Amino acid sequence: MTPESHSLTGTDPSLGPPPGCPAHGKGPGGLHRLYGPEAEDLASLYEQLREEHGPVAPALIHDDVPVWVVLGHTENLHMVRSPSQFCRDSRIWNPLNEGMVKPDHPLMPHIAWQPICAHAEGDEHLRLRAAVTGAMSTIDHRGLRRHIKRHTQRLVNRFCEEGYADLVGQFNEHLPMGVLCEILGMPEEYNDRLVAAARDALKGSETAIASHTYIMEALTRLTANRRARPEDDFTSHLVTHPAGLTDDEVREHLRLVLFAAYESTVNLLSNVLRMILTDPRFRAQLNGGQMTVPEAVEQSLWDEPPFSTIFGYFAKQDTELGGQYIRRGDGLLLGIAPGNVDPRVRPDLAANMQGNRSHLSFSGGPHECPGQDIGRAIADTGVDALLMRLPDVQLDCDEDELEWRQSISNRHLVQLPVTFEPKPPQEVMSAPDRIPTPPRRTDWQIGTTRPAPTPATAQPVAPPAPDLLAAGEPPRPTGAWHRFLRWWRGY
Repeated sequence: MTPESHSLTGTDPSLGPPPGCPAHGKGPGGLHRLYGPEAEDLASLYEQLREEHGPVAPALIHDDVPVWVVLGHTENLHMVRSPSQFCRDSRIWNPLNEGMVKPDHPLMPHIAWQPICAHAEGDEHLRLRAAVTGAMSTIDHRGLRRHIKRHTQRLVNRFCEEGYADLVGQFNEHLPMGVLCEILGMPEEYNDRLVAAARDALKGSETAIASHTYIMEALTRLTANRRARPEDDFTSHLVTHPAGLTDDEVREHLRLVLFAAYESTVNLLSNVLRMILTDPRFRAQLNGGQMTVPEAVEQSLWDEPPFSTIFGYFAKQDTELGGQYIRRGDGLLLGIAPGNVDPRVRPDLAANMQGNRSHLSFSGGPHECPGQDIGRAIADTGVDALLMRLPDVQLDCDEDELEWRQSISNRHLVQLPVTFEPKPPQEVMSAPDRIPTPPRRTDWQIGTTRPAPTPATAQPVAPPAPDLLAAGEPPRPTGAWHRFLRWWRGY
């Protein structure tokens, strides 16, 4: 990618293949497009690129802009862990500087440089990243689990009496936003409109700008409030961190955390639940006690990562990667999904990956996702609490009927319809329980053959314990050990 040629291979991009050529239908220079009809099955396309070019392959993104796709697990790790060779500053990207990338390019939200830690380098990166990780370190994970369980209770109560639900639209897209609003310190902002605005902004619809503005207004109010009155939440710790972030920097990093954590966690929840509902191995192991939900989450992070690729990284100097000559200013895609199935690290894709966290789902190096423990906690705790409430939940369609919305960056499950036996609502403040509280009985007699005692010989019976759930109060543990367990589990 030099001014003399935009082609990654050095071929003149204006010389397309002639009709009838095996490469006909590809982009300039015979390169594969990662968008359009050819890219309807990106997983298969990545494998074709791997077979043709090896662990690093040339391709085209929208408007036929050339880019390198990093397909190898080792090569991806080398790229993200080598800040002296690769960075995330798009201002050095040749196609952008040469005018190939227009302001309305579909990937501009991913391309445009912003003054945030995800794009910064050197001392500025250390300053901004320190503020974000410092604020993250103040999160009380026991309290976080408590918020997750309570939001799960609240969401399941909305549909548990119906006997059917769409878990994507009624659960997965709501739980992360509710929990993130608690973490950031704006629980009063959480509502269905905020969820709809986030979904709309991320889809890039005609109203995406208005939806994005609505969310930024909420984050602006939050920043101003916490600057005036700090509290014990993520935003306050970001505002008061010694790094001295400005209001604009605080707001932009809140936006980064909110959108990145929200989208990735929605996809993670959908992928884990789909796997549990459709793969007999996982449901049998979960029910049999041989696999925990966290282990199912890690397997999902290998097989269906929340983000399939991240754009982008940029070469700071001429270098070599995966046998390809990379020129200064070339752009590269972090290939999370293809890297996770690299045959050199996963020769058998059916092998169990329990306990193995060497996947690329949270990137690595200086820009490794700082909120990955939050995403894992929401998925682990949320799915476990949901299964406790709905242990008989089943998919209400064939697996091949599920629909996905796919882009270069991720695959988003559109719906996950399920059925289950209708259940009564539970108290939001209580622990999720698969066994509803039984109704009160006027007598207590086991069996039907023994006659009831006569009034003359009947012994006085203590009145039944009050139904705390019906009274709107959480049940209280009776012993010290039970009180300790409830404290440990976040109740």
